[in-house]
Amino acid sequence: MSPLIPRTRFSVLDRSRTREGHTHAEALRDTVRLAQELEGLGYHRFWVSEHHGVPGVAGSAPTVLAAAVAAATRTIRVGTGGVMLPNHRPLVVAEQFGVLESLFPGRIDMGLGRSVGFTDGVRRALGRDKQDAEDFAAQLDEVLGFFRGTSPTRVHARPAEGLTVPPFVLAMGEGAAIAARAGLPLVIGDLRDRERMRRGIDHYREHFRPSGWAAEPYVVVSGTVAVAATPGEARRLLIPEAWSMAHARTRGTFPPLPPAAHVEALTMTAKERGLYESGLTGHIAGTEEQVAHELERLLEETGAQEVLVTTSTHDRTALLDSYRRLARITQDRTSAR
Repeated sequence: MSPLIPRTRFSVLDRSRTREGHTHAEALRDTVRLAQELEGLGYHRFWVSEHHGVPGVAGSAPTVLAAAVAAATRTIRVGTGGVMLPNHRPLVVAEQFGVLESLFPGRIDMGLGRSVGFTDGVRRALGRDKQDAEDFAAQLDEVLGFFRGTSPTRVHARPAEGLTVPPFVLAMGEGAAIAARAGLPLVIGDLRDRERMRRGIDHYREHFRPSGWAAEPYVVVSGTVAVAATPGEARRLLIPEAWSMAHARTRGTFPPLPPAAHVEALTMTAKERGLYESGLTGHIAGTEEQVAHELERLLEETGAQEVLVTTSTHDRTALLDSYRRLARITQDRTSAR
C-alpha cells in the first residue's frame, strides 16, 4: 500500500447519466442504488450534480435527488457537486440545504458551482444569463449569510439559520480564488489538465483565509478513475463517455451513453475521431496496480486531502466492479475517517 492513499478520502460524484435503451427514471434509480452499494464499500461521500435540458443526463434537481439518496442510505455523506448557484436564488438554496440537514443531520454537504445553463435556451428558461456567473462570490456570501443569520436582507432562512452544512466551492481559475477568499474547501478538476489544476490549487493555498467554515485549506481533486482486470477493459469503460463528448462537440447535443461495442463499430469523421481519441486520454485508468501508482502520483503532485471520482459508462456492472476494485486499493483509510 502506498503511503499517501491510505490517508486520503475517496468519494464519488454520480451525474445520473442516461444509457441507451434506458429511461431517465432508470438513471435516477441507478444513482440511488449506486449510493447504497458504495456506502457498503466504504466511500466517504456520494454527490449528485445539476444539468438542465441535457438528453444524456437525468440529474436536473440535485437537492431533490440528494434527499432520495440520503433516505436510502445510513452513513455515507450526501451532497451536491454541485448546485449551480447562478441558476438559483440564494435564499432558496439555503432553505433547501436547511431542510436536508434537518432531515439527515450530520450527513449533508453543500457543493456550490458557478456555471449557468449551457445554452441560450436553457438560460432563458432559467431566467438567467452569462452575467449571473460573474456574481458568484456575492451569491456565495449571501447563501452563507443565511446559515449564519447575518443576511443584510433581514430575512431568516428557515430551517437553515444556525445549522452547519459544510460548504464546498467547485471551481477552476477564478473560482479557486473565490474559495480561498471565503475560506472554504475547494473541489477542483479535471485530471486532464494537470498544470491548470495545480496552478489553481497553488493559488488557493497561497491566498486561503481561515474562516468559521474551514481553519485551513482543504483540496478535493475530481476526475475519472476506471479500474479493471486489464488495461484494455479499463479503457473500454471510458469509451461511452468519450463518444458522447465527441458527439456533443460535433452535433450540438449530449446523448445518452451507448454501449462500448456500438462506438467501436462506428465510422467516424476525422473530427469526431480526433475528439473521441482525445476524450480517452488524461484519465486514470488501468489495473489496480496501475491505478494505485497513478493515484499516488496525483496525490504527490496536488497534496489533495480527497479524491472525488466521476466515472460514467454504459455497463453498470462493469462500473460497479471498477468502484469495488478502487475500494480495494483505498480500503485502509482509518486515519482519514
